[in-house]
Amino acid sequence: MSLFSLADRVAVITGSTRGIGRAIAERMAEAGARVVVSSRKRDACEEVAAAIVAAHGPGRAIAIPANISSKDELRNLVDETTQKLGRIDVLVCNAASNPYYGPMSGLEDAAFRKILENNVLSNHWLIQFAAPQMLARGDGSIVIVSSIGGLRGSEVLGGYCISKAADLQLARNLALEYGPRGVRVNCIAPGLIRTDFARALWENPEARARREAATPLRRIGEPDEIAGAAVFLASAASSFMTGQTIVVDGGVTA
Repeated sequence: MSLFSLADRVAVITGSTRGIGRAIAERMAEAGARVVVSSRKRDACEEVAAAIVAAHGPGRAIAIPANISSKDELRNLVDETTQKLGRIDVLVCNAASNPYYGPMSGLEDAAFRKILENNVLSNHWLIQFAAPQMLARGDGSIVIVSSIGGLRGSEVLGGYCISKAADLQLARNLALEYGPRGVRVNCIAPGLIRTDFARALWENPEARARREAATPLRRIGEPDEIAGAAVFLASAASSFMTGQTIVVDGGVTA
C-alpha cells in the first residue's frame, strides 16, 4: 500500500465546499478516502459531494452541513458521520472566519469573540466530539488548518493572527495528550492562497504585486497546494509526526 494511501479511511473536512477545504476533500477522495463534505449550506455541501462521487465513484462522499459556531451542529456532524460511515479516521478543522480587517484598536468585542469562537473554540469542540472514538481504537489523525498569521504579527489581521496562533498551541497540547494512545494532531500554516476567504489580500493588483515580490517563489498559492500537505498528515507517510506545523507559504516566512 502506498505511504500516501487513504483507502478505507473516513475523513471529515469542515469548510469544504470551496477553497482550501474543497481541495482537501477532493484530494483525500482521490487518495481513497470516503469524505464528509461540511459547511453551513446544505445545497453547497451536496453539490461538492456529488462532484466527488462523479469523479471517484459511489459512496466516496456524503454531505453533512454544520455551522462551526453551533456546538450542537458540530456534535451532530460527528454523530451522523459515525452513524452513516461507521467511524472517523481523519478530522480536518479547516473552517474559520475573519469579520474584521484593520488595526487592533478598532476590533470590537463582538467581532473578536466571533474570531476566537469560530477559529479556536469550535475546533476544540469538534475535536472533543471526534477524538474519543479515535482514542478507543488507538488510531487517528487530526489536522488543524492554521495560518502563517499565527507565526507573526499583522497590522490589519491581528485578531485573526491571535486565533491562528492559538490553533498552533491547541495542536501541540492535544498531541501530548493523545500521542500515547496513537492519535496524532498537526497543523498546516498556509501563506496567501487564492481563495474567496483571502480575496481582500490578493484581489488588489498593487497589494498582490507587493506580496509576490516579497515571496521567494514570486507568486501566491493555490488551494490544491495545501491539499497535498493535508493528505500527507492524514496518511501513513506522516505516522511519526505529531504536534507540528507544516508551513506552506512560498517561502515568505523564510
